[in-house]
Amino acid sequence: QVQLVESGGGLVQPGGSLKLSCTASTSLFSVSSARWFRQAPGKHREFVAIIKDDGNTQYRGSVEGRFTISRDNSKNTVYLEMNNLKPEDTAVYYCSVRGDWGQGTQVTVSS
Repeated sequence: QVQLVESGGGLVQPGGSLKLSCTASTSLFSVSSARWFRQAPGKHREFVAIIKDDGNTQYRGSVEGRFTISRDNSKNTVYLEMNNLKPEDTAVYYCSVRGDWGQGTQVTVSS
């Protein structure tokens, strides 16, 4: 089982930025895909972004051009840089590696 620890959430005004981090305990991190999901109150968890072991990335349409997923294999860490945040981005953000999940970090976008 992979232990995942997320950080970086918080309260930000619309148009602001945050950078989330997720550190994994597995030695297989460098050969694994890493994903970010989010869950807003009263809604299902939804896919946000993926970065594969070869560095290829994919995003959900509503965040493309605003969010950037990246990884540092030397630190077993995946990042989600979020720019031009909107109130509809408010959610608990979770990372996932090899089928395991972190505890989530709250992102609130509000004036």
